[in-house]
Formats: sequence, C-alpha cells, structure tokens
Amino acid sequence: MLKEPILIVDDNPLNLKLERLLLEVEGYQVQIAKSAEDALKTLESFHPRLILMDYGLPGMDGLELARKLKAEIQTRDIIILIVTSYDQRGDEERVMAAGCDGYIHKPIDTKSFPQVVADFLRGGKQGTGHSGNN
Repeated sequence: MLKEPILIVDDNPLNLKLERLLLEVEGYQVQIAKSAEDALKTLESFHPRLILMDYGLPGMDGLELARKLKAEIQTRDIIILIVTSYDQRGDEERVMAAGCDGYIHKPIDTKSFPQVVADFLRGGKQGTGHSGNN
C-alpha cells in the first residue's frame, strides 16, 4: 500500500535523487520538480500531502513559492518543509513567517530523514521546525 503523496522541489539533481530514493523505499508516492515553476505545473495534476522544498531555488525561491501556495485555497493545507543548507540567524523565523510548517537542514541525515517526514505527516513536528541532523 502506497503512503501519502510527496512533492520534492530542488534544483540539485543529487538532492532530488537521494530524497526521492529515501522516500520511495518507505512507500511514498513521490514526484519531483526542479524549480518553483515546475512545481506549480506539477501541482495542476498531482496533489501532495507534503512538499519538501529547497530554500534557494532559481527564479522564485522556496519561501516565495510557500507564500503563494499557502495563499491559495487548493494548496494551503499542504505541509511544506523547507530543506536548506542556510544557517543564518533569523532563517527559522523567515521560514515560519512564509507559512512553512518546518525545515530540515542539509545535508540531510539519511537515517532519520524518513522518520522526520513521517512525524510531520502525523502532525507531530508541525510548526516547530526541525533539524535533520539531530
């Protein structure tokens, strides 16, 4: 039985491949997008329960896309996690102010990543932020 649908939005092919593999092994239905624009097009026909999104996307960045998705009735209930290597003061506040439900630091911890995603899907970490390196 397939688990919830997830969209991964990242312009780095290695990140896309790793995250997709880790989630598909767990049974999630995974789609990928390489930009915010690709994500918007994918969302026309794919309805994920959760989006893992890179902060530093080309063109429209991850926070801008998150604000856009949270403003729309059709997409506002999707759980959005920013996946970022940024680690500057105020990043967590900016992520949460954009309407994201949390964040995961890169490089991701491959052992805990599927559990972190599962926790957010269950609502256990929603709104609290989370480091994938704990």
